[in-house]
Amino acid sequence: MFRREKIKLRKILGKEASIEHVGSTAVPGLGGKGILDIMISDNKGRILKIKKKLEKAKYIFKESGGGKDRLFFKKEYKHYGKIRMVHLQLTHYNSDEFKHMIEFKNRLIDNKGLAKEYSKVKKEAVKYAKGEGKIYRKHKEKFINENEK
Repeated sequence: MFRREKIKLRKILGKEASIEHVGSTAVPGLGGKGILDIMISDNKGRILKIKKKLEKAKYIFKESGGGKDRLFFKKEYKHYGKIRMVHLQLTHYNSDEFKHMIEFKNRLIDNKGLAKEYSKVKKEAVKYAKGEGKIYRKHKEKFINENEK
């Protein structure tokens, strides 16, 4: 699914943008909630132009999902009869957001024990949050912050 989405995004954004698979589905064996997370980075001066291109391509901008240096978008697809969600994080090259997300993903890939611990934290977060994304992210935050250092 990531490869197909990357091809679509490359056509929309051009070759300058970095398009990275992040999140749980990027870590073999970690599992996930059926959400494909993608981090896009580009020159700071192109961010608003890219935002408009993504919105034109029907990615929904969500102000509440982003951060200081990161814009958040989502899009739903039907995939084998099920609704699948794509979440895009848009930031500039070498932003702290970009570096932290890529480094954390790589640590999980390299350290199976850490990935197993994170899987437990995610399952607890799903039960605790009951579908509330903000609560889900907050529940995982401490573990992520401790393991990004």
